[in-house]
Amino acid sequence: MANLEIDFCGIKSPNPFWLASAPPSNSGYQVQKAFEQGWGGAVWKTIGAPVLNVCNRYGTIDYKGSKIIGLNNVKLISDRSVETNLKEIKEVKKNFPNHAVIVSVMVESSKEAWQDIVKRVEDTGADGFELNFGCPHGMSERGMGSAMGQVPEYTCMVTEWVMDVATRPVIVKLTPNITDIVQPARAAVKGRASAISLINTINSIMGVDLDTFRIVPDVGGKGGHGGYAGPAVKPIALHLLSAVASDPEIQKAKLPISGIGGVETWRDCVEFMLLGATSVQVCTAVMHWGFRIVEDMIDGMSNWMDEKGFKSCDEFIGKSVNRISSFGDFDLGFQTVARIDHSKCIQCNLCYIACNDAAHQCIDLKDLKLSDQTNERLWPVVREEDCVGCDLCSKVCPVDDCISMVEIETGRPHITWNELVAKKPEVLEWDKMEEYRQGANIHIH
Repeated sequence: MANLEIDFCGIKSPNPFWLASAPPSNSGYQVQKAFEQGWGGAVWKTIGAPVLNVCNRYGTIDYKGSKIIGLNNVKLISDRSVETNLKEIKEVKKNFPNHAVIVSVMVESSKEAWQDIVKRVEDTGADGFELNFGCPHGMSERGMGSAMGQVPEYTCMVTEWVMDVATRPVIVKLTPNITDIVQPARAAVKGRASAISLINTINSIMGVDLDTFRIVPDVGGKGGHGGYAGPAVKPIALHLLSAVASDPEIQKAKLPISGIGGVETWRDCVEFMLLGATSVQVCTAVMHWGFRIVEDMIDGMSNWMDEKGFKSCDEFIGKSVNRISSFGDFDLGFQTVARIDHSKCIQCNLCYIACNDAAHQCIDLKDLKLSDQTNERLWPVVREEDCVGCDLCSKVCPVDDCISMVEIETGRPHITWNELVAKKPEVLEWDKMEEYRQGANIHIH
């Protein structure tokens, strides 16, 4: 079986599956139970500033019978005392010395407060820290969380304060509620951080009750923005992870990344790791299904690694990062067309409707006489000469592999937009652009 052990900036873990700093890692009981069931590490729910939580802390998006596609929360950091948490952290680390125990911390913006909490946590024997610069609600209104993470100078300053006294690895947790997440990531590098983690939750309002007009979640008749998580945020998390992992300054610093956001299955974990994450943190899926999901994660990733011939996680971490590109570097000469396997087609005509109403009107309905039996419905047929290869038809088709996108040659030069404009700037004129689109022989030297 493949070896799932990882080394995250010197923190050893039996596998890359960690609990995120969240309700599932709120107590020693929970973290120990998670370790017993197979989790490799845990980021303890954020400790630090005193808080009072409210009731009705969650709002969800349920879609077509699936519960908790998205989860919004207005829950704050740990409402248990720092002393209680430190005591339990020490006990857990003593009982599970080979598992990763990282402690998330957040205090007011003063050097003394940050350095004090770091020194107190180090006395527990914990493996490292995660600096919570991402919490988007409650704490941010008090000048903490994302209020700090959105300002790169603050990120750098507090990281330096912590690094001046910490003897264990320090992970900086980034907020997605910012225009360019690369900037605070670079600030963490400048502040001498050991690693970074992303993403924290996304600012959101979950909805409005159409009968009562109240905001969801409803806290005594009032509501507001909270942090959005769950499977629905995974594409956003992957994008932001890829932006950081492919940044030259981050790559030069060789900072490991812990990936967070919408992770529910072993496949999700592999995707995050292919885009540069060394460990993967999970929250919402545990809140929905319990700690037991890690068993499938371990089996699934192990089997996948065996099939691919990977003996360790290091062999595939970041393997897809070099495929990240900008739109201007895509191959304009790459062309596909849709082809329908009529032996699989159920004649639902969703491809025809989607193409006709929302795409490029290149699918017709025809009587193909595919058998001797009378068929009252017509078959969808692609006019390949008009197909632009947008791929919408295959996405709406309910039958697996019924519609395939097949590469064809058009005579267009295989060149990127950036190269084309640099060498043939006249293509920016509409008539020249149309010539290229139609496959005209535009000579590129």
